[in-house]
Amino acid sequence: MKCPYCRSKRDKVVDSRSIRNNQAVRRRRECLKCHKRYTTYEYVEEIPIMVIKSDNRRESFDRQKVLSGLIKACEKRPISLEKLENIVARIEIYLQNKLMKEVKSKVIGEMIMKNLHSLDEVAYVRFASVYRQFRDVSQFTKELKKFLK
Repeated sequence: MKCPYCRSKRDKVVDSRSIRNNQAVRRRRECLKCHKRYTTYEYVEEIPIMVIKSDNRRESFDRQKVLSGLIKACEKRPISLEKLENIVARIEIYLQNKLMKEVKSKVIGEMIMKNLHSLDEVAYVRFASVYRQFRDVSQFTKELKKFLK
């Protein structure tokens, strides 16, 4: 590691802590030559996950897109942003641990619904109504009956 101020390669770690649900490490370093402090971050190199959409297009997994869908489903519900971020993190970690390079969007949608089902009934139904693309009230009622069982 080079000091960003004097370019010296000699430093010491002053503080180290995990961040982003233990997915990264933040280190405070002090240059042994100029004595200035700076911060570095270490991340695990991850395999990019490609999502196969229903029309067979492929796009990179976007955790922000998943979080945005969860936020919309949970709008005006007593659910913290932290809980929603944890759902996204669990899904992402699961996919990475399975070493899945490609995953169908349907799999991700089902994982989201499973998490919402145990978190909040209203958010689950909201997400399901968009995700399942109900054509009429009878389809919506069928899904609701499955949920109530």
